[in-house]
Amino acid sequence: MTGTSARPAAPPHVPALYACTVAHTRTTPVRHAFQQRTYLWLIDIDEPPRIPRALRPLARFDARDHFGGEAPTLRAGLEAQLSAHGIENADGRILMLAHARVLGHVFNPLTLYWCHDRAGTPVCVVAEVHNTYGERHCYLLRPGADSLAEVPKDFYVSPFFAVEGFYRMRLPVPGDDLDLTVQLRHDDGTCPFTATVRGTHRPAGARALLGAALRHPWSTARVSAGIRFHGIRLLLRGLPVRPRPVRSVGAVPPVSAVPPVRHPQEGTL
Repeated sequence: MTGTSARPAAPPHVPALYACTVAHTRTTPVRHAFQQRTYLWLIDIDEPPRIPRALRPLARFDARDHFGGEAPTLRAGLEAQLSAHGIENADGRILMLAHARVLGHVFNPLTLYWCHDRAGTPVCVVAEVHNTYGERHCYLLRPGADSLAEVPKDFYVSPFFAVEGFYRMRLPVPGDDLDLTVQLRHDDGTCPFTATVRGTHRPAGARALLGAALRHPWSTARVSAGIRFHGIRLLLRGLPVRPRPVRSVGAVPPVSAVPPVRHPQEGTL
């Protein structure tokens, strides 16, 4: 993969809410697809949104919900992960796309961090993945000018997919629109799974937050329930379960080192 050097045309306005649709499509060994409407936050991790006291139960950002859960701040947790792999220049603005904690509950299947240096130049993207077994893992990516990057899969997420193949991710910095794609690909050229996130920027004022919460009540719990519901449906359809690798209880591995994998040269997401 090639490093990222191009600067964005304009920094996104944060904090922001994105009213979005998350879609999952599975093509093999059975076809299955679903969509879920929700909303996501885009924030500067050093300047979290100021939520009116009455609405704080609807949006809370807590360092314990990310990385090892022991860092005092989100930046400290992220920097500890990056420094373990020799990345010291991501000392500028860091944008995080995630669900906030809602009514005491949070679940983020994917949290993204766009890391910049002090000059505002993109350095890398960290994709933090949470599975439904309470485990977390981070992938470190260096997207090219086309916002594409690839990284080998080395974390168990779905019980119906083994830990094999690689992810191709398209992760442009959100602006007026949110447009992300994550594909699981195999070396034989097949693409058994694709996830997309499409959304529209909204300023994160009190009225916007209240409206989003009313349209999508207890949004993070709905995400967790939806994943389990569709897992049960696939199980009832006879999809075989792949064994989960044994991991130490509470263990949180560091960011996966960026391997010398190829940067996509053809095809788009």
